[in-house]
Amino acid sequence: MARPDKATAVAEIADRFRASNAAVLTEYRGLTVAQLTTLRKSIAGNATYAVVKNTLTSIAAKQAGISAFEGDLAGPTAIVFVTGDPVEAAKGLRDFAKANPALVIKGGVLDGKALSADEVKQLADLDSREVLLAKIAGAIKAPLTKAAYLFAAPLAQTARLIEALRLKAEQNPSVLGGGAGTPAPTQDAPADDEAVADAVAEPEAPAADGDEPAAATTEG
Repeated sequence: MARPDKATAVAEIADRFRASNAAVLTEYRGLTVAQLTTLRKSIAGNATYAVVKNTLTSIAAKQAGISAFEGDLAGPTAIVFVTGDPVEAAKGLRDFAKANPALVIKGGVLDGKALSADEVKQLADLDSREVLLAKIAGAIKAPLTKAAYLFAAPLAQTARLIEALRLKAEQNPSVLGGGAGTPAPTQDAPADDEAVADAVAEPEAPAADGDEPAAATTEG
């Protein structure tokens, strides 16, 4: 890859890190093109799965202020860039990995905090944002003892609950009154930024079952 192309690829990966609230580092050795397509579909809506080059990704991560992947960028590498609910993305990865053990979760980063592979898997066991919002609504209307029990939950769960409430209240302040009142008027949401193209091409040639994906993205 020519030097200008490398600089462009690094900038694109760095931008994807900055635009994501979480990222998960994986190794996909042994997975077919069909399996990678299934994986992408399983996390669509919350994340994208991008095959990347290790050297370029290392540089891009440093530019984005991420040190979580140092020493782990080896082998056929792909990164899950999470822009939606990290819990839902983690659930999709966990479920896919159960059915396809060739996918190796190597670690991650969530809101700037490094996560081990085990912590990524633990993230998948948390309640989704929708479930937490339902619990919030119940806690607001519930007797004090029941609300106290809910907020005595593990710190990570409670923190997610509070954050979910904050985001919900921004959209509709009436949630703070237990759902009563008139929802705040909605504003036209700004158009989504144009999706950043994958820093490197996805495997181009279909692979037969049992074959590794064509590695247009392999380190050269």
